[in-house]
Amino acid sequence: MSHVEHEIAEQPECWRRVLEAAPAGLPEHGERVAVIGCGTSLYIAQAYASLRESAGLGETDAFAASEFPAARDYDRVLAISRSGTTTEVLAALGRTEHTRTVAITADLDTPITPAADIVVDLTFADEKSVVQTRFATTCLALLRGHLGLVPTDLAEQAERALAAPLPEGATEARQFTFLGTGWTAGLAHEAALKVREASGSWAESYPAMEYRHGPISVAGPDSLVWFLGEPPAGLVGQVRQTTGAAVSVSSLDPMADLIRAQRLAVELAKARGLDPDRPRNLTRSIVLTGP
Repeated sequence: MSHVEHEIAEQPECWRRVLEAAPAGLPEHGERVAVIGCGTSLYIAQAYASLRESAGLGETDAFAASEFPAARDYDRVLAISRSGTTTEVLAALGRTEHTRTVAITADLDTPITPAADIVVDLTFADEKSVVQTRFATTCLALLRGHLGLVPTDLAEQAERALAAPLPEGATEARQFTFLGTGWTAGLAHEAALKVREASGSWAESYPAMEYRHGPISVAGPDSLVWFLGEPPAGLVGQVRQTTGAAVSVSSLDPMADLIRAQRLAVELAKARGLDPDRPRNLTRSIVLTGP
């Protein structure tokens, strides 16, 4: 079994553990918050920002760390970095002045610890695989729990996602599109990233209603269109009738359904003779050096 398969399987227990935690430093009700990250961490930031703001808990913006407008006025900056060494995240924290900063990481013995005012320890969810799964979802489970926006049976839904069948014909598809609305748009981006990273497959992601504005043109009978969360009314039928693509819609919590997408990424990699733990051109920690 690959490292990533083991880490995918451990998500229900990680979620149970983190939902019992109450770490200091997370954004308080009414604060204006910026959330920063790179890659997977950016998509988790997007999901959290949408959830928090839509719940009326405070203005919340998500930024790729390299694009963070440090001069903008925020009450708190929340940084997400599994490795604690990501160049752009550390640089963004270094540009932040007179604003409380908090970092969520899986490695305390890294530069992010002195760079942030408060550090949230998720070392128990750290991973050996380059491909992120359990750290990212455990981080989002923590943040959803802090917002009070998590179903009581979330971990049980994750267990069901581990056993549930993948969409029919999913491993034979040649093109994958993941769609979401509101906070699940971030999950759609993350699902597509997993498929690209682990298997090198052609995977895209969009806010669901944007799919009709161009991206649908690439879909066909060899495509899989996967909705994270409830689809907009009428869109599933349009996709099926117009393109002939297979469609996946699940009644699971969207974060639990993300587990099924992670599993798909691994199955696609194995079918192509690839190592899902070691994506091409990627490393566990992205540290930029030189010109």
